[in-house]
Amino acid sequence: MTPLKALFFCAALFAAVLPSRAAEPAAAGFTVYMTGDSTMADYAVVPAQALRGWGQMLHMYFKNGVRVDNHAMSGRSCRSFIAEGRWKTVMDRIKEGDYMIIQFGHNDEKKEDPKRYADPFGDFKNFLAGFVKDVRDKGAHPILVTPVSRRSFGPDNKIVHSHGDYAVAVRKLAEEEKVPLLDLEARTSEELEKLGPERSKAWFMWIPANEFPGQTEEKQDSTHFNGYGANRVCDLAILEIKKNAPDLAKWVREGNEDPKKR
Repeated sequence: MTPLKALFFCAALFAAVLPSRAAEPAAAGFTVYMTGDSTMADYAVVPAQALRGWGQMLHMYFKNGVRVDNHAMSGRSCRSFIAEGRWKTVMDRIKEGDYMIIQFGHNDEKKEDPKRYADPFGDFKNFLAGFVKDVRDKGAHPILVTPVSRRSFGPDNKIVHSHGDYAVAVRKLAEEEKVPLLDLEARTSEELEKLGPERSKAWFMWIPANEFPGQTEEKQDSTHFNGYGANRVCDLAILEIKKNAPDLAKWVREGNEDPKKR
């Protein structure tokens, strides 16, 4: 087994051993819901593959009794998430005291697709504002997230902020509505720049051919994360939760917690 494959295997094993908390009762009294796109979504762990979303890992960071229910779906924008009834599904489930982590932007940017596109300071911001209102109307707590950075380096080895006004719109709305913000666009950009163009490939779907069953071609994808990258983004999300969502941060599992008491 190559070192790269061993790294992916370990990340996949952790995800498989610690399955989604969505099937467990919320002993803490609340559920953390997640809505967003492919960078946040859950992916199959059997058969083995590299692709992971950072939301797939989040349940591992909370104390037992916190239920995480990830509704993020590949390819979705705010517009298509609503049109397909996915937002209604979550709204039918969410209750007072729950949390809703909301991350869109990647697919809202696609001008060539009217079923997904939304102007950053027009429909996109309005959709997000509607999400915030819906969550608050249920007595739950919205948390906004800027879209995670792509591995897009310029000639100066600095990240090109490809999300542009979409990240700005999320920040502005969070400020206007006094919603906790997880600024993953800023956090991931900073970390990727530290790694540089070559080392940062280790976070993404840059996979040699034949690393996994049925994967006969090399992959070079600088948008979607492998297991290692998803875990690293989740690390950054937890730092942002501790900084900006202190009520939820109380339920984060700390390193000195005695596993025998879980």
